[in-house]
Amino acid sequence: MEPKVDFRDSNKAEGETKDIEKIENEKKKKLGGIKTLPFILATEVCDRFATVGFHANMITYLTKQLNMPLVKASNTITNLDGTASLTPLIGALIADSFAGRFWTIAVGSLIYELGLITITTTALIKSLHPPPCPTLVNCQEASTFQVGILYLSLLLISLGLGGIRPCVVTFAADQLEMDKSSIASRTWNFFNWYYFSMGIARLAALSIVVYVQDNVGWGWGLGIPTIALALSFVAFVSGSPLYRKMQAGGSPIVRLSQVIVSAVRKRKAQVPEDSSLLYQNEQLDAVISVHGKLLHTNQFKWIDKAAVVEEGKATDSNPPNLWKLATVHRVEELKSFIRFLPIWAAGILFVTANSHNSSFVIQQARTMDCHLSPTFQIPPASLSIFSNLTLVTGLILYERMLVPFARRFTRNPSGISCLQRMGIGLMVNIFQTIISALTEMKRKRVAAKYNLLDDPKAIIPISVFWLVPQFFLHGIAEVFTTVGQTEFLYDQSPESMRSIGIGLYWMANSLGNYLGTLLVSLVHKYSSNQTNNWLPDRNLNRGKLDYYYWLVTCIQVLNILYYVICSWFYTSKRLEEAKEEDTQVAKEDIKNGEVQLAAIS
Repeated sequence: MEPKVDFRDSNKAEGETKDIEKIENEKKKKLGGIKTLPFILATEVCDRFATVGFHANMITYLTKQLNMPLVKASNTITNLDGTASLTPLIGALIADSFAGRFWTIAVGSLIYELGLITITTTALIKSLHPPPCPTLVNCQEASTFQVGILYLSLLLISLGLGGIRPCVVTFAADQLEMDKSSIASRTWNFFNWYYFSMGIARLAALSIVVYVQDNVGWGWGLGIPTIALALSFVAFVSGSPLYRKMQAGGSPIVRLSQVIVSAVRKRKAQVPEDSSLLYQNEQLDAVISVHGKLLHTNQFKWIDKAAVVEEGKATDSNPPNLWKLATVHRVEELKSFIRFLPIWAAGILFVTANSHNSSFVIQQARTMDCHLSPTFQIPPASLSIFSNLTLVTGLILYERMLVPFARRFTRNPSGISCLQRMGIGLMVNIFQTIISALTEMKRKRVAAKYNLLDDPKAIIPISVFWLVPQFFLHGIAEVFTTVGQTEFLYDQSPESMRSIGIGLYWMANSLGNYLGTLLVSLVHKYSSNQTNNWLPDRNLNRGKLDYYYWLVTCIQVLNILYYVICSWFYTSKRLEEAKEEDTQVAKEDIKNGEVQLAAIS
């Protein structure tokens, strides 16, 4: 006699399972959102506060406290900037491959904090810096040991920033719905307000920390950023239960390599005219296409060979060997990456043009009348406050006035495209370096008029506010180019490679700073054979800094021509956005996709 089956019990169990799944889905829906942004942005705000706090006046610390020559000190700063902008690409790879953005930010913050503690210690302990040299003559430079401790602290700072910089903006964006349909209905742009927050942090650092460094001491001047970063770490970790944490989709480098190897192996294969015949596997791509799959494009058709299904080889019963067969989505990931590289490269020379500006401007300001009133002088390093005021004000005006006005003509929810925005910023930056050259010519004429060219400590009777217009133009350039480039790289990167996209932004900063170091070193070396060195070590009055600015202007003109050509031929990625029910199905398939990926790897 067959046993009786109580279908009521099985239905009840099935119903309970569905209820549990429903509760879990409801919990997931409650994660993320605007409520998480204060915790996340606190990390980035304090990072920017700390970075600007010790960086803005670092040229003074190196030349006055460690007695470094001008060019060596300036190159040290740009090398720091270059390294701190190179490590984010490593951090992005770690985050997107296996660690996830949350843990990458957390570990990076701890390493950064250790670096700030070390550099603060160099200011507090007398044996870690040489004796002061107020005369600027026959100064004793920092010893090898003292410079070694400094470089150790800068290396730790660079490594820490590598974990924070590529992940914070993408982690914050992960908490919001960033698909095109939701952006079109939104009255605000996340990237504008992200940079607005950063601008406020920079303003606070330039107005508070720099004043403390110049008037109280370097112990407190470096200690305040150290304390701020420690508080930001506590804020970030405390918000952990609220975050939506996107799962790492495996190494992007491996995926791109698999597509290239597959295409090379099948280089003699014929690509079908009908793109629907190319290999697709939504379940396999579930982890890396949660919000939509990339659609086939006709550019770089040789890469399509990676997705050609060879006759007689089964692909349905078992996952394919991805070194021999790639999906269309993975092929399009590589295409997207190749497409935006030329646009990304234009940002390198933008950074090169500005890499030494802060160092040189501070040295200029130290020779000028810095009185804001008869009893108060503005610290030279605080002049960057005008650039940040322009950035903060410009972002508000851009969001509230320019975007609504431009929408009437362009029908673009963002007002103007990211490419147009970046191009405007590159053009404005050309005018900035022209103004910088003219201002330096004016400063030297006044110095010559009062016979002060041979006195490096003399205060030339010309107001420091002659330097403000170039800061104003730099702030406008950042509103357009910097914010536009960040949004462009985030939007055009495949969703599983967005940390890589932001990492590339920082890599452009790295290469730009290294090129800046090379440019200044070459100018210093070859102009030293002339009567007057363009960039002298001690006496800027006898230099030809204006020549350097004219050289940078010419480089930027060539760069804008290159950018216009690249942007003219650029093709945006094509994305089929996932519907809400499709997204749920994709999330349910992620576990299966992970199992397949593990098997393939």
